[in-house]
Amino acid sequence: MTKINDEFTRFEHEGWERVADKYDSVWSSLTRQFIPHLIDRAQISSGMSVLDVACGPGYVSAAVRELSANPTGIDFSAKMVATAKKMFPDISFLQGNAQTLPFDDATYDRVLVNFGLLHLAQPEKACREAFRVSKPTGKFGFTVWAAPPENPGGKIVNDAVEAHADLTVQLPQGPPHYLYDEREECRKVLEQTGFDSSSMIYETRSVEWHIPTARYLFEAERDAGVRTAGLLARQSPERLSAICRAIEREVSRYARGNEFVIPMAAHLVVVAKPQK
Repeated sequence: MTKINDEFTRFEHEGWERVADKYDSVWSSLTRQFIPHLIDRAQISSGMSVLDVACGPGYVSAAVRELSANPTGIDFSAKMVATAKKMFPDISFLQGNAQTLPFDDATYDRVLVNFGLLHLAQPEKACREAFRVSKPTGKFGFTVWAAPPENPGGKIVNDAVEAHADLTVQLPQGPPHYLYDEREECRKVLEQTGFDSSSMIYETRSVEWHIPTARYLFEAERDAGVRTAGLLARQSPERLSAICRAIEREVSRYARGNEFVIPMAAHLVVVAKPQK
């Protein structure tokens, strides 16, 4: 199992190093929309110390700073950290592993992860680390994409891949794409990592993603993603074309004026430490 996890970590790390410079222009208009909900439900307030795990270009940290809280961002990709430092030079960012955080116990008031958990080989270890570095009154909050039935944009890609891709290609084994999609399963995992499961907030939020062309979603996954990009990179030209056509066809249904507006849904989870 360790070997598989190491392979997946290497795969993810190489992927994010490769696409770090594309993330802001391709994905930020989508993923940033969930941040206000996350920091609202985590009850961030002035003066709090907040750890932004898998920080990417630093969007959560920047939003936290606007509330006069004190953010620190950490990401395993050196290029992502460099991007974050360039975009938000007044915030502290460092390179490090979410599964073995380089911080003392009980350091932070809040630990937040916006769409980072399922890019980790062992997300439960990251949850355990979030528990460890949180203060006794701390809270842990994160977002994960909802499964296809609830998430139209995700369903478009999922259906095209299932219909046309060779799914037997060899990819490093990672966590299930929708690991925290079931409320009770999520509650159980967080309880096992030490959190007070009775305190858990579990909400599904939808936003609209405005994209310029019907092909944009396919190109975003192929050129600026990691897990799906790895699958697409291993397809024959014929299969890749079929996947592209299927995605374009479904995106076209969401045409609005001179753009395409796709509903995207994610689960937002916040949980507290047990109060003694």
